[in-house]
Amino acid sequence: MIDVLSNGLMGVGVAFWFWGTWPLLGNRSVLFKLHSLSVSDTLGSMAIVVGLLLRIPREWPLLVLALISLAIWNTVLGYVLAYCSAEGRRDD
Repeated sequence: MIDVLSNGLMGVGVAFWFWGTWPLLGNRSVLFKLHSLSVSDTLGSMAIVVGLLLRIPREWPLLVLALISLAIWNTVLGYVLAYCSAEGRRDD
């Protein structure tokens, strides 16, 4: 049962990765593309790490650290990229 749930979470994580990559091909603004990519990348990566946590629970300290790092750094880097993109547009 745990293996099925673990595989399901990892599959959902990969699906989130592709879901966030798909809008990059559209004609929307750069900020929309960055937002959708950073949100889906964060959620997908966190789902994969939770799936790994279910599969190898003895490594929980490292995997919890990975979850915290993903939550903080993916959010911060997405914000920084959007801020830099907005700054460049004002100077044009």
